[in-house]
Amino acid sequence: MSELDIALRAVQLYAETHPRPTHVTIGQAAEMLGIGRWKATQLVKAGVLRINACGLVPVECVDAARSISPHGRSRTA
Repeated sequence: MSELDIALRAVQLYAETHPRPTHVTIGQAAEMLGIGRWKATQLVKAGVLRINACGLVPVECVDAARSISPHGRSRTA
């Protein structure tokens, strides 16, 4: 077994044992975005991030916010 095969298997095992959550706290969303909790709260108030009835942020919203630059333009454009 090559080193690459071992590394790929390790990544696969990690992904299987640590599934990605569907919802995160505002603090976790802030960490994922590389911003402070206060700024994440402001993004919730601005409608960029939304929260559910339990106060959790869907990971899809975090992913969408990551694709937008601080100037409101898509990072891919």
